[in-house]
Amino acid sequence: MINNKTAIQELLSLANIKINGSNSWDIKVNNEKFYKRVLSQSSLGLGESYMDGWWDCDKLDEFFFHVFQAKLEYKIKKNPSLLFRILLARFINFQSKNKAFNIGEKHYDIGNDLYKNMLDKRMTYTCGYWKNANNLDEAQENKLDLTCKKIGLKPGMKVLDIGCGWGSFVRYAAEKYGADATGITVSKKQVELGNILCKNLPAKIKLQDYRDVNEKFDRIVSLGMFEHVGYKNYKEYMRVVCRCLKDDGLFLLHTIGGEKSLTAIDPWMNKYIFPGALLPSIKQIAKAIEGVFVVEDWHNFGAYYDKTLMAWHDNFCANWDKIKMNYDDRFKRIWKYYLLSCAGSFRARKNQLWQIALSKKGLLGVYDSIR
Repeated sequence: MINNKTAIQELLSLANIKINGSNSWDIKVNNEKFYKRVLSQSSLGLGESYMDGWWDCDKLDEFFFHVFQAKLEYKIKKNPSLLFRILLARFINFQSKNKAFNIGEKHYDIGNDLYKNMLDKRMTYTCGYWKNANNLDEAQENKLDLTCKKIGLKPGMKVLDIGCGWGSFVRYAAEKYGADATGITVSKKQVELGNILCKNLPAKIKLQDYRDVNEKFDRIVSLGMFEHVGYKNYKEYMRVVCRCLKDDGLFLLHTIGGEKSLTAIDPWMNKYIFPGALLPSIKQIAKAIEGVFVVEDWHNFGAYYDKTLMAWHDNFCANWDKIKMNYDDRFKRIWKYYLLSCAGSFRARKNQLWQIALSKKGLLGVYDSIR
C-alpha cells in the first residue's frame, strides 16, 4: 500500500509537477501533513493548506495551469463533503431570492479600497478585451466599447446593466454613447461608491435583485453576473430579461463558462471567494435560452481572462502596502490563490468567457458580429 506522499507525488507527476523541484511551478511542502489533507479533502484541502502556509510555489498560476491542463481535478477522489453539497444542490436553491444579497456581503462588500487598488481606473471587475490593448485600462475600455457596439447603443436609449458592479459600464454608456443608463447590484458598497462616480451623468445604480426589475429597456447587458444566478434559476433569469426588454431590443450576456454542466462550484471557491456561485455550461445556457431568445452571436475570448487576472494580481501585490492595514497576511494568501488559480484555469482553457448577443424574435437582416 502506497503512502500519502507517494500518492500525491504520482498524481502531480502526471502534470509534470515535482515536490521541492527546480521549476517555477513545482511546490515546496512545509508541513508533512499536507499530503493526507489533500487526499482526504481534495481541492478544499489544497486551498486551505496553502492558506495555512503548508506549501508554497514560486508561480501559482503556472502550477494551476499544469494541474488543469492534465485534468488532475478529475483524477483525485471527491471528498464526502463535496458529494453531499452536490446532492444538496439538487434539492436546495442556493441562489434563491432570499439568498441573493449573500454574495454582495461576502465578496463585493469586503472593501472598496481593495478593488480600487486591484482593478483598472474605471473599476471594471470583468474580463478585459486585450486585442490592440497595451495595458489593463485599455483592455477594459475596449471591452466596454465592444459591448456598446454589439448592442447598437444610441443616444437616449434606456439601457440596464444587471450586476453592474461599481458602474463602469453604465458610466461609459452615459459618457460615450449618451445613453440613459441604470445598473443594479446586490452590493451596498458598490451602490455607495458607484453613485458617487455617476454624479452629473444620466446614470444611476440601485440595490436590487434582478427578479424585482419591472421597467422596459431598449438594451440590457449583464457583465459577469450570470455566474451568481444558479442552474435552478437560469430559465427564470432569461424570462425576467425578456420581460424587461423591448420587442426590438438586444440583450448581451457576458459570462464565464465551464466545460461541464455542474450543480455546485469548487468547494474552496465556494467557501472563501464566491459563495453560491456556479459556472454555466453551453448546454445549460442553451436550455435556458430555448423558447425565450434567438442567438444572434456567440463570442469566446476566454484566453483574455488569463491576462486580466494576472494584471489584477500584479496590481494587488504592487498596492498591498496601501491596504494591508485592513487585511491580514492570511487574506493576502487567499487572494493570491484565488487570482492565480483562476488565471491558470483560463490559461489551460478549462474555463471560457462568452459574450452572447440575444434578441427576442430575431433581428431583420444580418447581425453585425463585431470583434
